[in-house]
Amino acid sequence: MPTQAWGTPAVQPGPPEPPRKKNRTAVIAIVAAVAVVAAAALTAVLVINKDDDKKDAAKGDKKPSAAASSSKDTPSQGDGGSDEDNPRAGQTVEPVIPGWKTVTNPKRHDAFDVPAGWYVASPDTMSTFSKDGKPLISMTGPAYYKQDNCTIKDKKTGVTLKSPLAGAGTKGAQGAKSQAQAAKTEAANWLYAVFDQDDTGDYKYTPATKFTNKYGIKGYSASGTVTGVKKNDKCASDGKTFTVTYTDINGDWATWVLYAAKGVKDEVSDETIKKVMSTLRPLKSGT
Repeated sequence: MPTQAWGTPAVQPGPPEPPRKKNRTAVIAIVAAVAVVAAAALTAVLVINKDDDKKDAAKGDKKPSAAASSSKDTPSQGDGGSDEDNPRAGQTVEPVIPGWKTVTNPKRHDAFDVPAGWYVASPDTMSTFSKDGKPLISMTGPAYYKQDNCTIKDKKTGVTLKSPLAGAGTKGAQGAKSQAQAAKTEAANWLYAVFDQDDTGDYKYTPATKFTNKYGIKGYSASGTVTGVKKNDKCASDGKTFTVTYTDINGDWATWVLYAAKGVKDEVSDETIKKVMSTLRPLKSGT
């Protein structure tokens, strides 16, 4: 799994087209009502979405090790601390699964629960995966499982990088052609950005299917896996992603994402991931 460096400013991307084996370096995506910008420093296409000031560098050059960062709206050092010492300040939303923690995202108007052992960052935290300092993909209001699971030092910058076993959060989906497309697209993009930026693995996806739960969330869900990833460092691993694209209470499209290392010790089971997904629910403004 690529590594995680905390405290670096980030941008939020929109949903490009799913990467396809043998074809990813050419085009990752062109989305309706977005502008496409060619970046000279990248062997990729950048997608600028209508949703805020976000841009997606869907593929970077094939140099080792990507980095993910967490930043807040007011720049600060990353969200350190133990699993036991990270309650969200002023949290008023109770978990729907007893003993779990609630993750809230006022920006995307959703909440979901994670098991007690997860670390829940503050709602204004943005988590971004980057390569060579260039953002690839982002989400806000993240939670992590074993956020310090693997640590290495970047040979070029000397920065200590951290890699969690799993992470979850929500991002915008404005500009996607359909919610089904956005769900599958994000499942693919997060596999690439988190686990396989050198494009060495075998990608498999499920078709996007209709999603609904008892809390009124309606949209489409999808999932994917990448296996056979070349292990360039001790933090590298195969991976899996699960997504739900839905309409929030303001009528905007958003995508909830959960990524997790696959085939490793303490892997988050599909059963647990689906249980987390089942708790996704609307969050009223001001909650």
